[in-house]
Amino acid sequence: MNIIIACDSFKGSLSSRSVAAAIAAGLLRAEAALHLTQIPIADGGEGTVDAYLAAAGGERRTRTVRDPLGEPVEADYAILPDGTAVIEMAQASGLPLLAGRTPDPMGASTYGTGQLIRAALDDGCRSLLIGIGGSATTDGGAGMLQALGARFLNGRGEPLAPGGAALAELREIDLTTFDPRLAQCRVRVASDVTNPLCGPNGAAAVYAPQKGAVPRQVQELDRALAHYADVAERTVGRAIRDLPGAGAAGGLGAGLMAFCGAVSGSGIDVMLDAVRFELLLTGADLVITGEGRIDGQSAEGKVPVGVARRAKAYRKDLPVFALVGSIGPGARAVYDLGIDSIQSITPGILTLEQSMEQAADLVADAAERLMRVILASKRSPSVGRMAEPFVGMEKIS
Repeated sequence: MNIIIACDSFKGSLSSRSVAAAIAAGLLRAEAALHLTQIPIADGGEGTVDAYLAAAGGERRTRTVRDPLGEPVEADYAILPDGTAVIEMAQASGLPLLAGRTPDPMGASTYGTGQLIRAALDDGCRSLLIGIGGSATTDGGAGMLQALGARFLNGRGEPLAPGGAALAELREIDLTTFDPRLAQCRVRVASDVTNPLCGPNGAAAVYAPQKGAVPRQVQELDRALAHYADVAERTVGRAIRDLPGAGAAGGLGAGLMAFCGAVSGSGIDVMLDAVRFELLLTGADLVITGEGRIDGQSAEGKVPVGVARRAKAYRKDLPVFALVGSIGPGARAVYDLGIDSIQSITPGILTLEQSMEQAADLVADAAERLMRVILASKRSPSVGRMAEPFVGMEKIS
């Protein structure tokens, strides 16, 4: 039996590579004669660099950059065998970097992400893939652009302070010293967010509260981003505020699309294209995917649904199972999007801390249980007909 394992990370406990390895270990305990293909997956957020390196190979580079609050932090990016640089904004400007610290939703900056882009340009890369999930910022990508040479000036011709709130004072974006190498680059953005820059569904209204903003600050940030959009649109000569994905990563999507010529795409689809997923599906009998928590938001394009859609498009009767840390409200929606069954890795009552500490063992045990049911359904077609998620499993060879 040929099985494809394509999972997201379990945030805070297991990388996508570790999840795949644990699933493989559990499957092999149930049946040693399996052919397993492990594909670590990320959708542009935390773990993107690691997932690409594990799936495609390449070289890891490390640079010291500014974190969202301006403090030094070590951040990695990858250079793939074809010369593409994979940049994970969460490494430099991500919310996890503020763990145990007081967030600054008004002043947090994407400057460090711009430093990573500049480093990749210095390395000769002219194809950039930028994952923009998990940000701590709402600055419209201004910090990133400043790190690349753009000057954000107020009415007195002075540089703006870091952060989204300062954009309310923006009068001019001077591109005289903006890095000219970007004009020679192909820039792709990997994101699972399609929000516009401003308004009730924009970067501030939807995501700034997760970054520590109170309602008054959310309104202030939204007004600042709207003003930024006016100035940016005058500068580049095209509208950006309502572009799908402009609101991703606190407006970093808008900055990349407006000033770097970036094309935004679904993070999971970009990843699956990069690893040539359809070729890997050749001869597959089963696909196992997963993430830390599956719920209604997963239906909007998270890793399990992205994997399932591509698997079903390749072959409608190809079974797809999701192993997850927890099942939240609205998870049933994924059944209409290609996932045949969801299996929680938690066998009983455990605290979150216990689940995270035991995650690898829990994943392996759940994979073993799943495979034993599949094997039972193969031996007895009547068993397969009794359990709805396994109808048709007798077709697996």
